[in-house]
Amino acid sequence: MASKDTRDIEKGYSHVEYAAKLRRLADAIERSERFEIQIAGQRIYVPVRAEFSIEHEVSESEEEIEFQIKWKRE
Repeated sequence: MASKDTRDIEKGYSHVEYAAKLRRLADAIERSERFEIQIAGQRIYVPVRAEFSIEHEVSESEEEIEFQIKWKRE
């Protein structure tokens, strides 16, 4: 398995699964609680201090919206 420094995983979800994860994330943000999610077998803990952004990318053939969550490791 790759180290945390080199991990770059993208996983697709059904509409229902994706909506459920977004609801859990939104609930955690509103309650000022950390968010927990498992991605490709690894449990990730997003701290309350995380920063949230939305990115829009456009190329000749497609558009992409990324919901990003970033934080510094301690």
